[in-house]
Amino acid sequence: MDRRKFLSGAALAAAGAVGGAAGVPLVRRALAMDRPALGGGYASAADALTAAHSPNTTITYFVETDEPVVAFTFDDGPAPKWTPTVLDALDEWKVPATFFMVGRNLAAHADVVRGRLDRHEVGNHTWSHADLATLDRQRVRDEITRAHDTIRRVTGRSPTLLRPPYGHLGGSTILAADSLNYEVVLWSHQMREKKFRNDPGAQARDIIDNVGPGSIVLAHDVGPARRLVALRRLGEMFAGLKARGFRFVTVSELMKLG
Repeated sequence: MDRRKFLSGAALAAAGAVGGAAGVPLVRRALAMDRPALGGGYASAADALTAAHSPNTTITYFVETDEPVVAFTFDDGPAPKWTPTVLDALDEWKVPATFFMVGRNLAAHADVVRGRLDRHEVGNHTWSHADLATLDRQRVRDEITRAHDTIRRVTGRSPTLLRPPYGHLGGSTILAADSLNYEVVLWSHQMREKKFRNDPGAQARDIIDNVGPGSIVLAHDVGPARRLVALRRLGEMFAGLKARGFRFVTVSELMKLG
């Protein structure tokens, strides 16, 4: 089976698509360069996507473009231990990024990012980092809206991009995102924090060598010590990608190119 068709079908199935939903255009950019971020328990598939509830929300792993552009994304923050390290590297290299923030972390650590997000984009990573694929639609809405309100209050911006925790998708997630005018963003490459925990140079080379035009790179700015492998080598990644002719954009800027 063609891989693009397989991934499109897998995403539709994960979203709880049944019956008349087979033609719903949920996935416009579905081919992942890395292993697709789908998995987990889909209890919320009971919220079936039917022809009568055809959402307009897209699910984006990467953007098809010939331009050498890449979007770096950072999940789970902010927090005082790692987020400043990321922001310092981005400032030094003048690289924009997209931060998918957890609402309760932003509420607790607003001072970490206040005044430091001018070139960056902020996305929604839910209020508590709950697995949305296991929740009904109302609880999904609560997770998204509570984080949305916190992001707007702290940053003065209204996010439009949602990254579901763990990359898990369910029908309730798609329906809630659509009703709240969110687009869903996953990723095509990720920092291999476990594989390269003892070899920071290999971590940097893995990103430099394998990122392609339109890639979305997943990293984290909250988590265990292995995060250091990726975060302390960000400058090397930026330098190596610049040497390959790449420029850096936010996810929204990248999506416009598609």
